[in-house]
Amino acid sequence: MIRTLICEDVRLLRAGLVALLSRPTDIEVIAQLQSSDLIEPVARVLRPDVAVIDIDMSGSRTALARLREALPTCHIMVLFDRIGHSAELRSAARFAQGLIRKTAPPDHIITALRRVAGGQRVVDPTLDHESSRVTGSPLTPREADVLQVAAEGVSTAEIAERLGLSPGTVRNHISSAISKTGTRNRLDAIRIAYEEGWLLPWAPPI
Repeated sequence: MIRTLICEDVRLLRAGLVALLSRPTDIEVIAQLQSSDLIEPVARVLRPDVAVIDIDMSGSRTALARLREALPTCHIMVLFDRIGHSAELRSAARFAQGLIRKTAPPDHIITALRRVAGGQRVVDPTLDHESSRVTGSPLTPREADVLQVAAEGVSTAEIAERLGLSPGTVRNHISSAISKTGTRNRLDAIRIAYEEGWLLPWAPPI
């Protein structure tokens, strides 16, 4: 059972999230909060497996940092709405395993929560695309996807499985990214992509 805490200050959205995440039999909503100030103290007591937090709330980024420090075993999935606020999202990405748009299809949100609970990192594909457009990245959205997963140190086969690609296609994307970054291998390409802001700066696995 995935014990889940939800923090959303808009009552209608909070009720919708609770209803959505209460449907699956493997997810249990153990707390629904309306203020970011409550996240850390409530999480200390209830010890959720996943905290679903609206990054657009006042004080939410501070709350993320406090939650990560107080309860490092709790995985965090951030919900966002306003595209183009890359600074806020990059800050949130230091603490969260998942960044998902609020308007994502319901099944996508449920699947993302399960993956985050399992320790995987999940980034809404529209965020990858927008990040590339805003920063002027030479990488295509799919090349950025491949490097983002490759940064976790996984094999080509696992990257292919995670992204629904063939291993050959993954190798082609990595080769293209290496060429575009003017580097010699995937590690250098990942390093340059992070330094240039073309990838989200994920926190290390817990």
